[in-house]
Amino acid sequence: MKKWLCAAGLSLAMAASAQAADKVAVVNMQNLFQQVAQNTGVSKTLENEFKSRGSELQRQESDLQAKMQRLQRDGSTMKASDRTKLEKDIMTQRQAFGTKAQQFEQDRARRSNEERGKLVSRIQAAVKKVAADQDVDLVLDANTVVYNGSDVKDITADVLKQVK
Repeated sequence: MKKWLCAAGLSLAMAASAQAADKVAVVNMQNLFQQVAQNTGVSKTLENEFKSRGSELQRQESDLQAKMQRLQRDGSTMKASDRTKLEKDIMTQRQAFGTKAQQFEQDRARRSNEERGKLVSRIQAAVKKVAADQDVDLVLDANTVVYNGSDVKDITADVLKQVK
């Protein structure tokens, strides 16, 4: 009796999933994200936003390297007091540079995540709209689907049109 109930339940589940397969679609989120990011110019915006700070860090790094080369080249012939002063200056500048570089990377990562979140929200809204317009109940990421039969609809192009 238990086997018969399990078999009946399984066949009912299979029938329901076969019926639901008509309302399943896939979307290539990675492709969408890349195309939307490229079309909106997010990379250029972030690059422009952090350009001046990046240039300043490069200048500081060059200055620090020049001082380190000077110490290495002239350290043995310098007066002890001058060498000590230069070593302390290098240490101080190295710490300041490390702190600024770390803060720069954190700020850049934070802004990048903010922009990525905005893009994902726009894409998700477009997916919902296209799914509703096309009477789709379930949308899966095409990159996570192991097998895609010919019955599953790809709505990536429609979503891309909606996002623009």
